[in-house]
Amino acid sequence: MTTTALSDTLLQEVAAWTAEDPDPATRQRVDALVSAAITGDSTAAAELTDAFSGRLPLSTAGLRGALGPGPNRMNRVIVGQAAAGLARYLLDHGLAGGTVIIGYDARHNSDVFASDTAEIMAGAGFRAMLTDRPMPTPVVAFGIGHFSCVAGVVVTASHNPAQDNGYKIYLGDGLQIVPPADAEIAARISTMAEHSLSDVPRAQSYVSIGDELQAAYLARVASLVPADAPRDLSWVYTPLHGVGGSLVSQAIASTGFDAASVVTEQAEPDPEFPTVRFPNPEEPGTIDLALAQAARIGADLVIANDPDADRCAVAVPVGGRWRMLHGDELGALLADDALQRGVQGTFACSIVSSSLLSEMAAAYGQPFVSTLTGFKWIGRVPGLVFGYEEALGYSVDPAAVPDKDGISALVRVLTLAARLRSHGSTLADRLDEIARRYGVHETDQLAIRVNDIAVIRDAMTRLRAKPPQKLIGDPVNVTDMLKGFEQLPPTDGVRIVGGAFTVTIRPSGTEPKLKCYLEARLPRDISAELPAARAKAHQMLHNLRSEITTELGLSSSYA
Repeated sequence: MTTTALSDTLLQEVAAWTAEDPDPATRQRVDALVSAAITGDSTAAAELTDAFSGRLPLSTAGLRGALGPGPNRMNRVIVGQAAAGLARYLLDHGLAGGTVIIGYDARHNSDVFASDTAEIMAGAGFRAMLTDRPMPTPVVAFGIGHFSCVAGVVVTASHNPAQDNGYKIYLGDGLQIVPPADAEIAARISTMAEHSLSDVPRAQSYVSIGDELQAAYLARVASLVPADAPRDLSWVYTPLHGVGGSLVSQAIASTGFDAASVVTEQAEPDPEFPTVRFPNPEEPGTIDLALAQAARIGADLVIANDPDADRCAVAVPVGGRWRMLHGDELGALLADDALQRGVQGTFACSIVSSSLLSEMAAAYGQPFVSTLTGFKWIGRVPGLVFGYEEALGYSVDPAAVPDKDGISALVRVLTLAARLRSHGSTLADRLDEIARRYGVHETDQLAIRVNDIAVIRDAMTRLRAKPPQKLIGDPVNVTDMLKGFEQLPPTDGVRIVGGAFTVTIRPSGTEPKLKCYLEARLPRDISAELPAARAKAHQMLHNLRSEITTELGLSSSYA
């Protein structure tokens, strides 16, 4: 490559960006990329072009992307503009002087992005509260209500790979932004990006918080465990190199359970996540260290949080082997526990979750609502008392945290497992009882990770242009959810329903993945023979996976 391959426009954008960037590390990185590209390094040229092509979009999931220089990456310029845009939005909505809480995880630059946000919020006249340490996302979400905040920000990329970071925006309801707020905030961010970041007022007058917030959150979590509840349980825990470990330890001490056997290699926060390929409990192999430790010590169960501790994964021994529960299985267990305890109110899950929850709620005469994917929707359900999504997200105490909360869910799981153990039963046994009552509802997911997002776009286009007429031999009804679905807002997804199965296909909102959610259902009249019924359902899921892969026109190399 020659110097002419880098256009004058691109070089001008790079120069303008560098003049704005307060971070010497990203300035040096962009200089190195330019130098390498000029000398013929095509990889450097491609990275530079991508970093300055477009802008990292603000969605209802906030900002999330790879760290690095340029408007299409996570860096101090993007974060500064986002904070300034959010401040402008809040001011325009008459919230001047309100409290804004800012938290962060232990990823690279999270603390820097958070302090930049606190300074900009303080400079805009808000009472900015910055956590004095890396903090689990649900604790900060709890703080929004506890401190009567008008907004909250958490700097985290949750379970994304190590090279990523993100920026979650919450409003005063304790929930992440949804339309039209996301578009309104994005417009104000774009306006702020037209001006110099050095002109944005900053102040050091923000408040540092930590102990008070944690104490209030822990008191609330402790209230979820009855004083007379059994507590005899052996368990293994891993925070997956994230920020949940310390607070989980304190929560367990405050609730009276025996301390967990913690996976030492994953106990401390580490932004490199050295023992896992992806720090997501859903990914195969991620909790293998915890499973091996549980087998060595003969534990009753394994619990894992993702790195920002808003998700909860559970594994149990079944038939002499350890198995991680699907998100729908844990959702059914927690919902059944709430219903049996007489919890009154609305139960909700996302459209890509199992249909089982609707049947369970109906059996107890409780309302049920199905929502679009994400707790930004689930948490908004009026009268919500329990909500979940199959991606290991659970809200067991929405009055305190209407977002997913992996720590309070963990405590509820321990309470349930210990109670069952006291009666000589297990979580696996309880799942069998649920299947006998409601029928078999087996779920699975086909997640196709790609390097080029166009692969996903093309696959969805092909699916819409030529949807299947049959799957596994059964006629199907196909719904394009971009046109609306069951009174829900339009969303990018396709739903395929057969007599005994449902398939929902959608692009991930946070990762370069195409997700296919599969459910196979068998009625109660055959569920007495559970092993055979489950084997039949699993074969249905296997066949669905194979046929859906073909329908999408994707080779197995993507999966």
